[in-house]
Amino acid sequence: MITSREQIAVTREAGSDATKNWQQLRKYWRFFRRWPVLPVVVIIALIVSALFASLIAPHDPDGQTLRDRNTPPATFADGSSKYWLGTDHLGRDVLSRVIHGARISLTVAGVSLASGLVLGVTLGLLAGWYGGKTDEIITRLVDIWHALPFLLVALVVVSLFGGSLGVLMAVLAMVSWVNFVRSVRAEVFVVKSQDYVQISKVFGASTFRIFAKHLIPGVLHTILVVATLSVGGLILTEATLSFLGAGIPPPTSSWGLMVSEGRDYLTDAWWSSFFPGLAIFLTVMSLNFLGDWLRDFNDPRLRQQA
Repeated sequence: MITSREQIAVTREAGSDATKNWQQLRKYWRFFRRWPVLPVVVIIALIVSALFASLIAPHDPDGQTLRDRNTPPATFADGSSKYWLGTDHLGRDVLSRVIHGARISLTVAGVSLASGLVLGVTLGLLAGWYGGKTDEIITRLVDIWHALPFLLVALVVVSLFGGSLGVLMAVLAMVSWVNFVRSVRAEVFVVKSQDYVQISKVFGASTFRIFAKHLIPGVLHTILVVATLSVGGLILTEATLSFLGAGIPPPTSSWGLMVSEGRDYLTDAWWSSFFPGLAIFLTVMSLNFLGDWLRDFNDPRLRQQA
């Protein structure tokens, strides 16, 4: 027979275990709030898929098996274990095409971002440092360029030069430099008013030395944040252009092109558009979350740490 003292001891022990479990959950929660674990995991998976797509993909992304077209994913009753995410209307493996699509998206976004970064950072540094007419000309150029309907311009360029990977990179580079100019220009105005920059000018330091030693290191965190946020936007823009037929030409595996090709089969084979769309969503959201975290982490006024 259990005595009252034993009941109290058992109750206290159960309460202690519950408290420890609750504290452990709070510890994990604080860790996931403080560090961008899930976005980093998604981005690493994207990079690994892009680098080792040929080794990871179970099938040829362009290989067609018409007798297996519109096969449901393996988890469905009428699905096949041969195709984990099913097949599209031409019998191509959706999983293999999604994996190879990561390589296309990262290649296009990386090259376009690098081109826009060089041009945008250079113009932002010049506008912020020299000011006056130089700043006025560069700022008006950015305003005019930003006001242009990008999708219309992209469609015109593709209609003139044809759809190809190089043309798509050039079109995306045309739009990626604008955000760098505005952000870097605003940051340079703050950095160049600091005492250490003014002292360098008094001691006769050259403009190149001031740029290399003070301005560029001072705006580096801003460049990193803008670049991180821009990658997601470029991937989404590439998917939009491919969806409209102004991006990667078929049969190349592209997420936007896969969504476009599967939209006519949504009632019978929704997975051919759903999974590439899910890949776009996870990638863009992860890059945006990572960019926000970098901005908060590098700015003491926005830092959110326990």
